[in-house]
This record gives sequence, structure tokens and C-alpha cells, in this order.
Amino acid sequence: MGSKGIEMDQILAQRLLVEGATLVMLDVPVGTEFGIDLKSWNTLDSFKGIKMIPPGFHYVHYSAVDEFGEATPKVGFFHIFKKSEFLVKRWDAKEEDLSSETIEEETVERYKSNLKDLDRFLGCYPYDIWKQWKELTNHITPPLVERCSPICGFVRSALELEYCTDAARPRGGESSSKRRRRSGITIEEKEDELLPDMKPKPGTELRLSKIPCKQYPDGASPTEITKYSLDTSYALDTVLKKLTLPIEIIGEMELAFVCFLVGQSFDAFEHWKKLVSLICGADCAISQRRAIYIEFMKALEVQLMHVPEDILCDIVANNNFVYHNLRKLFANIEMNSELDGRLKSYTTRFSERLSIKFLWDFSNLQEETEDEAPVVVSLE
Repeated sequence: MGSKGIEMDQILAQRLLVEGATLVMLDVPVGTEFGIDLKSWNTLDSFKGIKMIPPGFHYVHYSAVDEFGEATPKVGFFHIFKKSEFLVKRWDAKEEDLSSETIEEETVERYKSNLKDLDRFLGCYPYDIWKQWKELTNHITPPLVERCSPICGFVRSALELEYCTDAARPRGGESSSKRRRRSGITIEEKEDELLPDMKPKPGTELRLSKIPCKQYPDGASPTEITKYSLDTSYALDTVLKKLTLPIEIIGEMELAFVCFLVGQSFDAFEHWKKLVSLICGADCAISQRRAIYIEFMKALEVQLMHVPEDILCDIVANNNFVYHNLRKLFANIEMNSELDGRLKSYTTRFSERLSIKFLWDFSNLQEETEDEAPVVVSLE
């Protein structure tokens, strides 16, 4: 590293000493896997928290260690740190988890006034991941965090479930009967039918946008039903109209992704996949939502660079989910005469970068691949 880089680091460090936030963690058991954003460590008995945290959105996460030395399911919380904020959290030994109770102001002030003695027990925020973290979360805003955070305040990789009636069971997407009519019932769906009807305990789940189960409006004609089944624009607009600003859908996609990437939340991963399908499957909406599509491609490209290889292989193996959705999107953009050159040229460059990185073939976009072609049924 040259002297200029060192000098810039020193300037940044000096600024964060003044502007950076401090997170004090009291009574965290030794050996707990504790992290912030994209980094985690196992705590020592001297650990008391993190200092010099850049102001902005962060995801604090941890896994307690049980009596056998095994890490328990990951838990975390979102926090938008203000400049020079001093936040104190306490471990609840009885619950083997962070306490959700607010620390008394008197205790906070005592630790704050004792910061010089406390300093040597605080780890520095890992600046090497700060740029990457900002790229992954640049559309996540305070109102979005407030709207999507679980009421209980913690994001859990293993949700606490409770029994519910079949009518109230959260399924999302198409109904199982429609899936069966279209493609026959799969082994997974057979297994799903045998499982007890469960739903997350109220207040523990992420409060993400509801994706419409039905992709067409009430009273739609057979022609309209066919149209909206092939083009998800109606369903996408239904979601966007419920947001304060349409661009929030990109922030929600980012939030779901980091809850999966960092927080190991399978529910968040499923929501991320639904959003990718919803955005990629729209056609009519593209010309009206150009800004969303530029930001979608930027966000997705960053995310694909961070997906662990084993997960990416799984995504690819699972009918190459991302590739097929992008192929559909690129084909719609290519054929749309209403779109300006900026979106089309960005799409071309984006597809070229993906082709180099993942060896994905985006040529002949107007030709249907074998597994996307309509099924022709002979009536003879």
C-alpha cells in the first residue's frame, strides 16, 4: 500500500474516532460468535463491544454456544447508528440471548464517561468490508428498516412456529392446486401436504411486502388472465402502490438478501427470490419504471458477487433460477421499442459481465429454451 493509501486510512481513522459510533455489549459469554455486517469473530473474556462504527445502517448478529460447544441458530438486529452514538446492550444469561430491555440511562452514562478505560476492550469496526457493505445496502433507508423489522426487534434464522388453520397458513405465490394443474404435484409438494400447518409466532417474522397470490385483477377476462400470467406487471404494480416510494422495492430486496447472506434466514431468501421473479417477469412495467430496473440490475450484480459459491451453485442447480429470470428480463428489454438507449446499453453491458463471470449464455434471447417452451398436448 502506498503512502497515499495509508494517509487516507489515517484520516478516516481520525474522523471515525470522533464521528464513529460505539456499541457496548455487556456480559457476552466467551466463545459466542459475534459479528457486524459481513464479519464475525468468537468472543474472548475481554470482549466488550465494537468502536468506530461508521454512521449508517448496520446488522449486528450473533450465535450463542450451547453446552456442547455447538453454535445455536443465528440472531441479529438492525440499527442505524448516528454520529458518535453510544449504544449499550446486555446479555441475558437466563434466556441465553441479548436482552431486549432498554439499559438504564445512568448505566449508559457511566460507561460513556469511562470510555478511556473501556476502549482497550472494544474491537474496531472492520473497515475492509465497509465499501462492500455500503454497496449491498445503499437503498436501505430508516423508514424501510422501521417497516420491515420484526416487532420483537430481532431477526432469527430459526423462527419460533405455532400451529395455525390451513386457511391462515402462509403459502405465498400461486396456490398449490394451480401448481398441480400446471405441472403435476412434485415430491416436495407431496411432503409439504403431509407437514402440520405452522406459521411464525406473531411479532417474530420480518414484515416484508406481501406478494400477490393472484397475478391478475378481479373480474379479469380469460385473455387478461393469460396476459398477466405471462407478464407480472400487474402484480408488480400492486406491490409498488403500497410502498411510500416505488424505489423502496430495491431496498427491500437488499434487506432480504443481507438477512439471508448474514442472518441465514431462509424466509428472507425465499422473499428475495420472489422479488427477483416479480421484477424480471414484468414487461409492460419496464418502460414506466426505468429507474427501478437500472437499480435492480446494479443491486443484483453486487449481490451475485457476494453469494457464497456453494449457495450460488445451488441457485444455479435449482433450474438456474437467476439465469432464467434474467434471460426473460433481457428478452423483454431487447424487444421493447419504448425504451431509451441508456437502459438497453446498460442491460447489454450487464449481460456481458455476467457471461464472463458465470459463463451464462444470453444470446438468441427471443428463442425459447426447451424448458420454457409451451407444452403442446395432442388431442388425437
